[in-house]
Amino acid sequence: MSIFRFPLMVWLGIGILIISLGIRQSFGIFMMPISDTFQSGREFFSLAIAVQNLMFGMFQPFIGMAADRFGAKRIVALGGIAYALGLSLTSIATSSGVLFLSIGVLVGLGLSATSYVIVLGAVAKVVPAEHTAKAFGLTTAAGSFGMFAVIPGAQSMLANYDWQTAMQVFAVLCTVIIAFSVFMKSATSEGQSQTTADTQTLRQALAEAFRHPGYWFIHAGFFVCGFQVMFIATHLPSYIADKGLPGNTAAMALAYVGIFNIFGSYFWGVMGDRFNKRYVMTSLYLMRAVVLSLFVTLPLTTETAIVFGAAIGFCWLGTVPLTSGLVRQIFGPRYMSTLYGLVFFTHQIGSFLGAWAGGRIYDFYGSYTPIWWATVVLALAAALLHLPINDKPLVRASLQPA
Repeated sequence: MSIFRFPLMVWLGIGILIISLGIRQSFGIFMMPISDTFQSGREFFSLAIAVQNLMFGMFQPFIGMAADRFGAKRIVALGGIAYALGLSLTSIATSSGVLFLSIGVLVGLGLSATSYVIVLGAVAKVVPAEHTAKAFGLTTAAGSFGMFAVIPGAQSMLANYDWQTAMQVFAVLCTVIIAFSVFMKSATSEGQSQTTADTQTLRQALAEAFRHPGYWFIHAGFFVCGFQVMFIATHLPSYIADKGLPGNTAAMALAYVGIFNIFGSYFWGVMGDRFNKRYVMTSLYLMRAVVLSLFVTLPLTTETAIVFGAAIGFCWLGTVPLTSGLVRQIFGPRYMSTLYGLVFFTHQIGSFLGAWAGGRIYDFYGSYTPIWWATVVLALAAALLHLPINDKPLVRASLQPA
């Protein structure tokens, strides 16, 4: 299937992800100005972002269940409202408690309803199974364009205005998500036929997944992904600043993460359609281990920082079409938002630990070196975890609703 023949839902999903994830991935460059405003160490903002990621993950299974039952349209609209409200409150926060509520809880809720789990769950219901990984890769890739587009804009606003103004602009941008949701199909019109899989209840689907050993290996691998990407997104700007490089180097490095993630996500998605997803995933994590090792050992300059951004960007979110593709391949599309939502919760536990531990370790040791090497070890572990997964689609007998 040509990408130009994909249903409208794919293109709406791309637009939603550009805004939702573009804003989210820019939070790292706010660490130093917000920490200066609240006169705190880096652990304070790291913990706020860690809470956001934990809430993002905790809400995700329930949001996924609601999307499977009521359709993605309403969920995305409510998520856009929560996202905008959280950013607005962040811009006027004067205490740590308000900041944790706004950028932590409310933004976490908004993200859970406007990011990959809901969008890819909706896409899975309208795209043929044999083209799922490619569609997921395209959605993930184009969504990554937001990182390339939003981060330089955020850096410019920080340079010319202040972080509060940037947050207010982001809040206005979230209203576009609400507008996009209007054109999404409802749950009753997403073309689901009453097959054997459709008669399966949610309880049966969860029991089936929990009994499948591969499902837990998928959880473990995605935990590693969350730990790595959120540590890098949150702490790379501060790490680069500590090395005395120009202020725009971090923004450029993250922008290169975004632009090369566009190509990488689509590439890994296409590879997932052509080859065994388990082996493709193992290759991706091995590439991450090599890139991270070289970044830590080589001298850091503006050039090497940008090259690192490009290299790690190429394998940044390639895990998303592969992981979601594995869930869809094994268990089918019916409860994908729920099952992938649970996997994403594990991803966000990793994100929580990556964001928080980065600040904690830096404040304790005065260096990021120990956690950089921890990400290398985790990448090697994740590469091995995907090899024993049984990825054959489950064959179900006729199911009766409980």
